Amino acid sequence: MNTLDLTTKELTRKVEDSLDSIRPYLEADGGNIRVLEVTSDNILRLEFVGNCGSCPMSTMTFKAGVEEAVKRLVPEIKAIEVTNLI
Repeated sequence: MNTLDLTTKELTRKVEDSLDSIRPYLEADGGNIRVLEVTSDNILRLEFVGNCGSCPMSTMTFKAGVEEAVKRLVPEIKAIEVTNLI
């Protein structure tokens, strides 16, 4: 199967797997990240939860952790949006 033919459900599973690699670090600080949706045009929408939702370091966490993990493991994702990024 061509990677461009992955269904939204399959892409969401790959995204969850990529986020699982960084979740222990988020959880250690009392936070986490939630997948809100993967759109039909492969845009990923996320939300920081717990302490991550109000942390002033959330932008750095997103760029250095979340975005890096997703882009490395799920290259089909074209863009990532975080609804509550500070």
